[in-house]
Amino acid sequence: MNRDAVRDRLGPLAARPHVAFALAHLGEPGSADLIPTPAAVLDLDAFDRNVAKMAQRAAQAGLALRPHAKSHKTAALAHRQIAAGAVGVCCAKLAEAEALAAAGVGQILVTSPIAGTANAARAARLAAELADFRIVVDHPDAAAELGAAAQGTIQVVIDVDVGMGRTGCHDADQAAAVARAVLAQPNLKLLGVQGYGGGWQHIQGANARAAAAAEGMKALQAAIAAIRAAGGPVDVVTGGGTGTFAADAAQGVLSEVQPGSYAFMDKEYRDALKDDPDGAFEQAATIVATVISANHPKWVTLDAGLKAFSTEGPMPQPLTPKFAACAYRFFGDEHGMIGRPAGEPVARGERVALAPGHIDPTLDRYDLMHLVQGDVLVDIVRIGARGASQ
Repeated sequence: MNRDAVRDRLGPLAARPHVAFALAHLGEPGSADLIPTPAAVLDLDAFDRNVAKMAQRAAQAGLALRPHAKSHKTAALAHRQIAAGAVGVCCAKLAEAEALAAAGVGQILVTSPIAGTANAARAARLAAELADFRIVVDHPDAAAELGAAAQGTIQVVIDVDVGMGRTGCHDADQAAAVARAVLAQPNLKLLGVQGYGGGWQHIQGANARAAAAAEGMKALQAAIAAIRAAGGPVDVVTGGGTGTFAADAAQGVLSEVQPGSYAFMDKEYRDALKDDPDGAFEQAATIVATVISANHPKWVTLDAGLKAFSTEGPMPQPLTPKFAACAYRFFGDEHGMIGRPAGEPVARGERVALAPGHIDPTLDRYDLMHLVQGDVLVDIVRIGARGASQ
């Protein structure tokens, strides 16, 4: 990768001293060990293998693959996923979609309902600008707002609550009412439905996940029947995730799947999926930290603390072989504690790679992702939708 091209792509971020230092060593042998820490690091070969494996699984199951970009919020990675066979990506929020669209991603589904005329106008602009923009609705008023804001045709998907209770039409009657409201708007095009069981993704055991998904699909099928009875088409049935792919494929209800974490993995998924086929992906994304103090006889201190990871999931898991059996603990905003490996010295300056507890909110804490192949830093890309939760 040409350093000047990367520098130009990063814009003002390239002038930050720690970024400039990494850029100066881009492409050199051993440069992966020179990345200033704490840093979000992606093993590019492992990422590409994960992406190819999920694309193959989806193709074999006859399902369209639309990875969820809320996991990485990075246009460069979305482009790689689309190039590998994905029909597009999902975004959780309009601001995510706007950031990825500005970087050339043209096939986006926004999976969270929006409210208000200002947000409807933003959605209308995206629909006018992108080759394939889609957005979910779960209330008749949302259809009215989008219809009034439309500059042309806006493609919509009806969000159905399949058991979470977070968003979506609660029952088939509500789904039919939303369908009628969409059909009444000449500038809205109804594509189908969305049913996402987020709470199923981390259930331990493939059989338990499959049972939860089967129950949720009953609600989705009832909504589909009601929408069709109301005269609405249901050509797209989208949903699912990393943890339920096998169950989603077996149910035969979905036409499109939305996994996100499979491309990166994290401790939470590792704990839940274990040796199940849904967990057969490599830990491609890590947070790399440095030992900054090794004076204590029982532990050492890393430069990655509460600000380096999301904290609502399991603790980060050390992956560097020397530290793999050592427990990590948060040691304050800026620092982490890791136990000393038995019988081995630890020197100030040693580096430790850790699997995040929860990948999505962890990557959202970083401006940049460092792409490595072996011991070489091959690229640095912006996490362009970082913090884009509006």
